[in-house]
Formats: sequence, C-alpha cells, structure tokens
Amino acid sequence: MPVITCIEDLKRLHQKRTPQMFWDYCESGSYTEQTFRENTSDFAQIRFRQRVARDLTGRTLESTMAGQKVSMPVALAPVGSTGMQHPDGEIHAARAAAKAGVPYTLSTMSICSIEDVAAHSPDPFWFQIYVMRDEDFVDAIIERARAAKCSALVVTLDLQLLGQRHKDLKNGLTSPPRITIPNLINMAMKPRWSLGMLKTPRRSFRNVVGHVKGVKDLSNLAAWANEQFDPKLDWGKVARLRDKWKGTFILKGVLDAEDAKMAADVGADAVIVSNHGGRQLDGALSSIRMLPSIVRAIGDRTEVWMDGGIRSGQDVLKALSLGAKGTMIGRAYIHGLGAMGEAGVTKALEVIRKEMDITMALCGERDVRNMGRHNLLVPEDFEGRWA
Repeated sequence: MPVITCIEDLKRLHQKRTPQMFWDYCESGSYTEQTFRENTSDFAQIRFRQRVARDLTGRTLESTMAGQKVSMPVALAPVGSTGMQHPDGEIHAARAAAKAGVPYTLSTMSICSIEDVAAHSPDPFWFQIYVMRDEDFVDAIIERARAAKCSALVVTLDLQLLGQRHKDLKNGLTSPPRITIPNLINMAMKPRWSLGMLKTPRRSFRNVVGHVKGVKDLSNLAAWANEQFDPKLDWGKVARLRDKWKGTFILKGVLDAEDAKMAADVGADAVIVSNHGGRQLDGALSSIRMLPSIVRAIGDRTEVWMDGGIRSGQDVLKALSLGAKGTMIGRAYIHGLGAMGEAGVTKALEVIRKEMDITMALCGERDVRNMGRHNLLVPEDFEGRWA
C-alpha cells in the first residue's frame, strides 16, 4: 500500500482504479478548461505570512457553518455520479463525512438515492437540488429530502443549461457505461471497480429513475438534463423554493457581487462562491479571485463560503483568510473515494485537517476562526486588474 501524504497521491490512485470515462468526468472542465485550471492555480499566487515565537498550544479547527457545528470549516460538495467513481460511492462519502464531523451534500444526480444514503448514514446530511421544469418532481424530491431528515437544502443556480465538456462527449459518458468493446476492455483493467459494481444494484440515477413521469432509464443524462434544467430560473423561483424549505437554505453557484446581494435578499443562510468547478462558463474567473469582492458586497447579511479548486488544507486556510466562513471540497474527496472508497475519503479529510493545523500554527494562530487577511501576502493586482 503506497504512503498517502497529500491529495495528489490519492488522485494518482483514483486514476489507476477508475474507468476512464468516470475519471474524465471528475477531472475535466468545459471547453478549453481555462477556468477549471485557474480554480486551482490561482491559489498559488497567495502566500502565507510566517510568524514565530507564538504560543501554539491548544489549537482548534472547530467552527460552524450556517449554525451547524463542524470539526473544521469544510463540507463535502455535491458531486454527480459519485457512485460511479466507486460502487455505492455516496454512502461511503456520507459515512466518512459523519465520522470526520463535517457535512456531506448529496447531489440530485447521485447514483445512490436520498433514501439509500439516509438508511446508511449515521448523521443527517445536506441535499442539493437543481431548479427543473418538472415542478412536481421538484416538490416531490424536496419532500423526500425532508422525510430523510436532511438538515439543509443546497440550491444550485449555475446549471440552467449544461456546459459542454468535451471529454464526456468523446467518451460517450453514461451511467451505467454502455457495453462497447473499448469500455469492456477499460473496465476489465479495473477489476476492483468492476467487481464492486457487479455486487451493487445502484448503477443509475436513483433519485430520478422511477420518480419522474416516463423516465425508466437515464442512460443519456445530457439529453434529459437539457430537457429538464430550467432556463427560466429567476430570483422569484428561488424565493418560492425558500418558502417551501423552512430549514437551512444555501445557494450555490454565485460568482458576482450583485448576484450575491440578491441571494441574501431571498433569505439564503449561506452563499457559495462557485463556478461549478470550471464545468460551466469557461473563461469565468476562479472562485478564489471572486471571493473577496463578494464578501465585501454581502458583509454580515449572510455567510459566504467558497467552492472550487481546493486541493489542500492550505487552500482552505487561504479561502478563510480572504473572508469565507466555510469551504466546500469536491474533487479532493472524490479522489479519495475513487482511490479507496470510504477509507480514501477519510484519508482525504485527514490530510486536509493536518495541513490546516500545521499551516495555521506556522502562521502564528491557534484558532481557525482567527485566520484573516493579516495572515496572507496577496498580490496587489489579484482582484483589481479584472475590474
């Protein structure tokens, strides 16, 4: 067993153990993938201020996210088709998150259903929803989430249309995979994955199949998504969702200060600065570049979190120091899941936790809630040249 020291180690194992089409689904963006790359690379421009001769005993990473106590300000982001990265992947990820004391967010486009995860997770989890044309489906899935005691509703705002991801088209991405000679050869080279998939009945989108009129099969996700995602989504529809869900209400996919103000106006408990992992509007700025302006725009009206490009505990601390009250990780934990299932997600969270603790200490801080701009060295043009 290789020694795992960082998320990059898990990433290599993930690629080795998962069929190509699902690896590419995870590790890709839209069009030229500029935004996908810059989500990660822009973190490198921000540096830490090292401080010395400080009392570093009694350190803590504990915090809250939208009123929920967390062992560190990190939540697992909603990721579609997680159960294709590893058999029963959503269940494995939810268990690892509960064990680590951080929130897990189940995607509408999950392989395991809301009920599957609720039956196997020791803690309540969050549920992510898209605004779709089929209002009966939206109402029903909200009721299913409520019945499963989901503790927050996360509404994705930046997927009214499906961004084109070239690799998915070239791979003919489906869940489950189409039976073709290239796919059979590729899956035969991933025996651990193949055996696990043979043992589970969860191989398609169980939140959707059987719950939408006339949908008995969802092999062509893109076609269904283009028919169902609502291009008429506006703030009035978001407000109506807020009225339907009386619990914690989180809006994901905000990348503009004016939109962030509107999100606060409709009563969001948290706004997530995100460009969908670079999978929607290629050429948009990275989440970390847009974070400070959105924090300034909202002030204390609601919490601002950040999602996109986080691959280490140091990235988490940079986001917190620029004003985020919490962060979400997607690919970082998916790499762990694809590498080793639940144990891999646990390892990914352990890696991030240790990196946060050591870096925070070397910045001279003992409480993660005290991290701020004073802990960073940020280029003068990090924001301004894009104004």
